[in-house]
Amino acid sequence: MKIVSIILLLISAFLSIKHGWDAFQPTNAEQTKLMANLGITKDIMPYFSVLSILIGLMLFLPQTFFFANVLNAVTIVLIMALSLKAGDYKIALIEIPFLAIPLILIWLKYPFKF
Repeated sequence: MKIVSIILLLISAFLSIKHGWDAFQPTNAEQTKLMANLGITKDIMPYFSVLSILIGLMLFLPQTFFFANVLNAVTIVLIMALSLKAGDYKIALIEIPFLAIPLILIWLKYPFKF
């Protein structure tokens, strides 16, 4: 179970940090258009970027592990809700497995505690 927890923790942290970093520098017009469809403007993007990177880093600390996973799940649910509001059901469905990761991590608990 610890190995699964460590793998999920690394995946979750990597995805959070990567998405946060990518949001600072949108690489293509499609990504910018997708965010605009969700109602996320360029002015708000840096805040989401910083939050995402902080969540990724907080996952490695035992004191903030639970809170980081809760924030991660809330962020994913927010993206799903904005997608549904915009009528983009495909994105909302794609996010379901990513919502499961922080919830499973909460259930498995922090893997590096001795």
